[in-house]
Amino acid sequence: MILSSTIKMGLKNLRAQKMRSFLTMLGIIIGITSIIVINSAIAGAESLITNQFSSIGPNIVGILPGGSEDEGPPAAVMGIVITSLKDEDTEAIRKLPHVEAASSYVSSTETISWTNQKTTGSIYGVSPEFPKISDTKIESGGFFNIDDEKGYANVAVIGKQIKDELFGNFADPLGQKIKIKKGKYLIIGVMEEQGTSGFVNMDNTVLVPVTTAQKKILGINHLGFIRAKVDKKENISRTVKDIEYLLRDRHNIDKKEGDDFTVTAVQDALQALTMITTALQFFLVAIVSIALIVGGIGIMNIMLASVTERIKEIGLRKAVGAKKKHIVYQFLVETIFLSFLGAIIGIVLGSLISLIIAKVVNYLGYDWNLVITAGSIITSCLFAFVIGLAFGLYPAKKAAKFDPIEALRYE
Repeated sequence: MILSSTIKMGLKNLRAQKMRSFLTMLGIIIGITSIIVINSAIAGAESLITNQFSSIGPNIVGILPGGSEDEGPPAAVMGIVITSLKDEDTEAIRKLPHVEAASSYVSSTETISWTNQKTTGSIYGVSPEFPKISDTKIESGGFFNIDDEKGYANVAVIGKQIKDELFGNFADPLGQKIKIKKGKYLIIGVMEEQGTSGFVNMDNTVLVPVTTAQKKILGINHLGFIRAKVDKKENISRTVKDIEYLLRDRHNIDKKEGDDFTVTAVQDALQALTMITTALQFFLVAIVSIALIVGGIGIMNIMLASVTERIKEIGLRKAVGAKKKHIVYQFLVETIFLSFLGAIIGIVLGSLISLIIAKVVNYLGYDWNLVITAGSIITSCLFAFVIGLAFGLYPAKKAAKFDPIEALRYE
């Protein structure tokens, strides 16, 4: 009965000071909202990375130019141009045991035109085995072959978006010629719609033979990277070693420290990125926890002011028989309730912001999952309880120590 009346009195006092109560909760609301958004954003980013790597294929091994330390990525990832990989390396890799297919890659972003229609798209120079590695399906026409690659043929396979933007309903793109830079390229195939794969919008892509792209579009003789498809998952580790030994032999490298290339299996890269996102999540949540502590200090300050304002009320309650623990309960109820209400508002607000982020990213064409875990909600509620208890205890004890006679005489 006494506890029930104490709770009712505490809630009544909070309702009487609505604006003060809201401002008291603000720090908690911001902190809990940030925790929900950060956890959801990290989980969404992890799902984006996982989905993009999964679209490349689990049995794919990537070879990037430039060596890398154990602590960092290859220099090519940082945008540094390295010319160590050649198309002949791809041909050698293709002959290794357990390698089903291998493709060279070079890329550029160019203006593509047909008659008076223009668009901007990604130009990829690839090998004839590209469809086997990327699981690309051809909607109409076909793909270029080894003779096209050796002969520097001006042929192209276009994505669905390129087709729609250039040709629409005007003409069948097969047999038409598109212009890239100063050259004209005969369209021999149109890819099925496939969206984003490996962070590349394949529908906004034009594929040409790698040799053609090197000589006639980019003016280079090196590769951007190589991808190889392994026959079975259990053979990936061995194939990675085989490729490393092969390239060291071809590039006259004696020791691993001198590697001018980096070989990485997609599954290993995915595991490394997952570890990075997990570490980042803990780091950001730790930073956000500071906002919760600041919010807790705000609650304590407001409650201390409230204690000063309600000294006569405290004296009256003690005079009619309330014990110290009842006064402590009253003020703890108020602080814990404020913390919990702030947590609930923060959870709802954080969930709405996370939903908006997911909608926007998906609208932009990326596969981003909305993830709001029960763990993050439970953690938020636990934080709220601990903060309410920890920062409300001092004001509550201070209020309970007042002498009833002195409190009743307080002006």
